[in-house]
Amino acid sequence: MEQALPLAKPGKKKLVSSLVEVAAAAATLLGSASFREDSYFVHQLRPSEQKALQELKALLSASPASSSLSLWGVPLLGGDEKADVILLKFLRARDFGATQAHAMLLRCAAWRRDFSADGLLEEELGFKELEGVVAYMHGCDRAGHPVCYNAYGVFKDRELYDRVFGDDDRLKRFLRWRVQVMERGLSLLQFKPGGVNSIIQVTDLKDMPKRELRVASNQILSLFQDNYPEMVARKVFINVPWYFSVLYSMFSPFLTQRTKSKFVIAKEGNVAETLYRFIRPELVPVQYGGLSRPSDLQDAPPKPASEFSIKGGEKVNLEIDGIEGGATITWDLVVGGWEVDYTAEFAPADAGSYSIAIAKTKRFAAGEEPIHHSYTAKEAGKMVLSIDNTCSRRRKVAAYRYFVRKPVTA
Repeated sequence: MEQALPLAKPGKKKLVSSLVEVAAAAATLLGSASFREDSYFVHQLRPSEQKALQELKALLSASPASSSLSLWGVPLLGGDEKADVILLKFLRARDFGATQAHAMLLRCAAWRRDFSADGLLEEELGFKELEGVVAYMHGCDRAGHPVCYNAYGVFKDRELYDRVFGDDDRLKRFLRWRVQVMERGLSLLQFKPGGVNSIIQVTDLKDMPKRELRVASNQILSLFQDNYPEMVARKVFINVPWYFSVLYSMFSPFLTQRTKSKFVIAKEGNVAETLYRFIRPELVPVQYGGLSRPSDLQDAPPKPASEFSIKGGEKVNLEIDGIEGGATITWDLVVGGWEVDYTAEFAPADAGSYSIAIAKTKRFAAGEEPIHHSYTAKEAGKMVLSIDNTCSRRRKVAAYRYFVRKPVTA
């Protein structure tokens, strides 16, 4: 039988303060007006927006070609809330111009028909080597939005690049596969007022061969802009090179506040800290400083992790109390960016017993996977995990979780 003990008690009072800091920072960012999602409750719309919605419905009703339209399994003239959600997405993409939104909607429906988009989820497109690497859905953010990760750095391998983009037919098949990933994400949406109606996109720019991928990137962007309006709530760019920030600052004045509010930019070294703002660490992939491996989400939701931060020059001790003799404790620990020293020891409750070194001091470098360790206690006591950040001036985010299997009694 597995039973989780109460949360570990930090060995230093300032760890509690750091936990509060992380929670406050996340709450401030997620609760700010610039990150507030649009409402899909019709009664909350402005009068002009309600009028545009009625105009769009009238245009659909008047056109024989659009009276029976259905998108993502939702009849657009079904008269229900789901239909309103989809119609409002097209309206917002066209600044509530009903005529323009109607034209966009018809083009989208025609494209989906020609592209056979409704049957994409069942297709086998032959990109097994790209699954879970280049573009994939993995978990959700703190608000429940499905998260899509994109990483094109693997295409710096010329052989792989040629195998995927070697000719027009291969490029078309890749585009079809990328749309398939998007459709997987949309299949998780609720399309209802107050529900989860959009996804989060995380794009890793590390080692991305931007020149070689220009054609594919432009086509993907065009397809998504034209046919998936307002389906992305936030775009997070990670491992951003210096020139990306320069380009963004140049083009930022030409972007609407609405568009800019969706962008989050994280330089290399700030990836985990950035992602933790939006995604719980047990759902952040291990390669980005989280605790989640691909197989973790297959059977059941992962065990929640406790978050904390470690200031520059600080050493933190995590104490897990109340371990019985014969019990087995298993723990996971990760520090965003690492570059810290880690030790673990078991301290018996008997004052006359010596502490037992479970993990000798080890330096963890950036990019290493989370610690996963188990120990069976021969006597009652506590586990002490030490994270030493005294050699760094930079604050780091961290997370850990554990569970204890009690001893089997006859």
